Amino acid sequence: MEKHSRHSRSQGSHHRHSHSTEKRPKHLAGKLLALLQLLLSAALIVVAWNSGMVPMKYMIVLIVVLIILFGLTFGLQYVKNKIFILGIVLSILISIGLAFGVVYLSKANQLLKDVGGATYKTDNMIVVVKKDDPAENLLDAQDYRFGFQTAADQDNNEKMKEDIQSAVGRELKVVEFDTVQDEAQGLLDGKIEAAVYNEAFAGIIEETIEDYADQVRVLYQYGIDTPIEQEETNIEEPFNVYISGIDVSGPITTNSRSDVNIIMTVNPNTKKILLTTTPRDYYVTIPNVSGEQRDKLTHAGIYGVDVSMATLENVYGIDLTYYARVNFTSLITIVDALGGVDVNSEYDFEAGGYQFHKGINTLNGEQALAFSRERYSFQAGDNQRGKNQEAVLTGILQKAMSPAILTNANQIIASVSDSVETNMTQQDMAKFINMQLSDGASWTIESVAATGTGDTQACYSSGSQPLYVMWPDDAVVSSIKEKMNQVLSGQ
Repeated sequence: MEKHSRHSRSQGSHHRHSHSTEKRPKHLAGKLLALLQLLLSAALIVVAWNSGMVPMKYMIVLIVVLIILFGLTFGLQYVKNKIFILGIVLSILISIGLAFGVVYLSKANQLLKDVGGATYKTDNMIVVVKKDDPAENLLDAQDYRFGFQTAADQDNNEKMKEDIQSAVGRELKVVEFDTVQDEAQGLLDGKIEAAVYNEAFAGIIEETIEDYADQVRVLYQYGIDTPIEQEETNIEEPFNVYISGIDVSGPITTNSRSDVNIIMTVNPNTKKILLTTTPRDYYVTIPNVSGEQRDKLTHAGIYGVDVSMATLENVYGIDLTYYARVNFTSLITIVDALGGVDVNSEYDFEAGGYQFHKGINTLNGEQALAFSRERYSFQAGDNQRGKNQEAVLTGILQKAMSPAILTNANQIIASVSDSVETNMTQQDMAKFINMQLSDGASWTIESVAATGTGDTQACYSSGSQPLYVMWPDDAVVSSIKEKMNQVLSGQ
């Protein structure tokens, strides 16, 4: 009898053991998923912390919420009835969300690294021959007469000459010209077989020689990188940013004329921004380049973004801490990535096949570019174009500083990295984003435009060839200086 009861107990114990073995795999899977969720939670916290973009109050909320969610999904695996399945489903959904969060924040962090911290400028030196020239490479051209201009950019010319001589293994036959236009004309007239110059001067050549670009081709190019001096910065204090709109198809670091010149004066404490546009034809001296001779502001960009900054610092008596170079053709991508922007127009006008009305216009990328480029519809011409570019930039800034940016963040990240470069470091940008997320305050954006008087004068970068320029209006410049100082001082 005792033996039978022992046997029964043994059977019962064996039965219970089998039952728990059957359930363990399901519970084990749930626990493993909850642990994966914990790992992804930790990864998100680390990425968010390292990015510097997320304010401390949000970090604390994030950590508390993730701990509660882990406790919930892990705890559900110890419930005996089938509610543990809910824990598995929740773990899967939360893990997917966490994985997206880690990827998105890592991409955003990478974008700040790619776009920010620019420390050098690139001079793209080129060797140009006629379109139908038989030479396919530099060795084919070793016996050619090579033209160089002597008006400007001598350091880069010398470096390029050394590079070509090293490539062909012999001294070059050099013919010198007073200006880059004379050199280009010399190539077309057969005085030389190859012209050597900085690609940034191509725009100056095209101002004087019609269809020049269609008559030549680039045989060889050589990029010369030059460091740009960096200064100590503090994003929490008021600062000025130089926004340079360029129109180049190559790398964004390449020196080129700056067609859009906007100074953004920012006070993070009062949440005020002043946008100041300066006409590309402003007739000014270029510090450490042109001496006492004047040149167009747009030509300062040929010598580098730092030279454009020094020129504008001279005009307005300010310190430009940061710069952002924007490839203006990429404006389309940026505006579309933001889901369109609201832009205020001062006039009714038509451009690029689009109709714009006085007041607020909601524009897509193509429309925003057409709006920014038009100048013939206005009596004020280039001055009004500058104001319109400010209006588009205002629309972009307002959208970028609103919660709406989060819904298009991935698209923006994908589209902006090749189109923008700035010397603002990743840490500076992250801190600025952190400040904006932390207080969420709206910004007041005001715009002003420098004006002047049109004239035709010789310019330093283009020799004796007279070009259209604009003499600065001193009274307007003084008034802008005062407004900038008011924003910087928090008045």
